[in-house]
Amino acid sequence: MNIIPAIDIIDGACVRLKQGDYQKKTVYHKDPLDMAKAFEDAGISCLHLVDLDGAKQKKVINNKVLERIAAHTNLEIDFGGGIRNDSSIQKVFDAGATKVNIGSIALTDEALFLKWLEKYGADKIILSADVRDGFVSTQGWLEKSQTKIKPYLKHFYKLGVKWVACTDISKDGMLQGTSTELYQEIRFKIPRLNLIASGGISSMKDIEQLQKMNLSGVIIGKAIYEGKISLENLSEFILKNAD
Repeated sequence: MNIIPAIDIIDGACVRLKQGDYQKKTVYHKDPLDMAKAFEDAGISCLHLVDLDGAKQKKVINNKVLERIAAHTNLEIDFGGGIRNDSSIQKVFDAGATKVNIGSIALTDEALFLKWLEKYGADKIILSADVRDGFVSTQGWLEKSQTKIKPYLKHFYKLGVKWVACTDISKDGMLQGTSTELYQEIRFKIPRLNLIASGGISSMKDIEQLQKMNLSGVIIGKAIYEGKISLENLSEFILKNAD
């Protein structure tokens, strides 16, 4: 199970929101590259980079941050936020992303999403499935759809999706534990899906619990920035579980 720290970007700085609320923002680092280097120094190999400005404005805004991190680290970066058309997804890959997270477009323009899946390959595309009260949310978590999460994921798995990052918005930034029941249900229904958990991770115990479910990865954000989980803890976990 990959340990995947999150860096969320607003105005070029590393921030965290609470339950996806842009009005509940905390700035942690002015330069996200410093944070990315600290993750790499701890033995972490993956990074989840989110352009919150882009998600809100429906276009990629912070690609320069991606470029700097990709140029100065060896991290495998999955990037999301504001990818809405052919030029924006290509811009993100050109800037150094290993994978892209696609959320809103998969729901609003399935044909375009499937075109990208075919063009770039299923190992380059992560379906970002953000959930509020059992329904998929889009547009940077600002809009709740009428689409239920589990049939939605099963539908796209049948169409070739291999990777899904699933966030329970109600848990995100709350440091009160993650949605293990939801992930168990998804694992049961789609056992071969590469599922990445996100939202609510508050302790190493949460991470160990998710590991027992054979998930492919866990995204950790606020718990790191608030000191609930140290980089030393994560480094020890990675070494302990190395093949």
